[in-house]
Amino acid sequence: MADNNNAKVGKLPKAPHPALKALDRLVGDWKIEGPDVDGRASFEWMEGGFFLVQHFDLVNFGERHKGVEYATFDEDTGTVRSHLIGTDGSNFTYTYEIEGDRLIYWFGDKDSGNCSRATFSRDGRTLTGRWQWTMPDGKSFAYDYTMTRAH
Repeated sequence: MADNNNAKVGKLPKAPHPALKALDRLVGDWKIEGPDVDGRASFEWMEGGFFLVQHFDLVNFGERHKGVEYATFDEDTGTVRSHLIGTDGSNFTYTYEIEGDRLIYWFGDKDSGNCSRATFSRDGRTLTGRWQWTMPDGKSFAYDYTMTRAH
């Protein structure tokens, strides 16, 4: 993911990329629950519509994770990419894909082995999924979760 678009100063797009519209389904406040996770996330469009902003605060496997994420269209990869910045010093990139009722959220690049695959309910008020991780040392783990729209 390009860290900036400095080379495009004076030539920035006049409107957000159409691929960002798929993220509209996430806008709102969500409760996150599962056997190994509990917390909240909220999603809103930054003024102008070029960035979807997520604020999150959750406990996963007994560890607290809190921070903010900015998602936008990345012209270099042709995907919706994000920067997630956590209060623990994390600065990660993710890739989003929403097709129909399916959301895939990859850690890093599209098609990486570490991802969440989830499905929206028909009414859009619930997102049910599973995170799958393989660590650099080869150990794998996974957990199931449900996100329920709070408002």
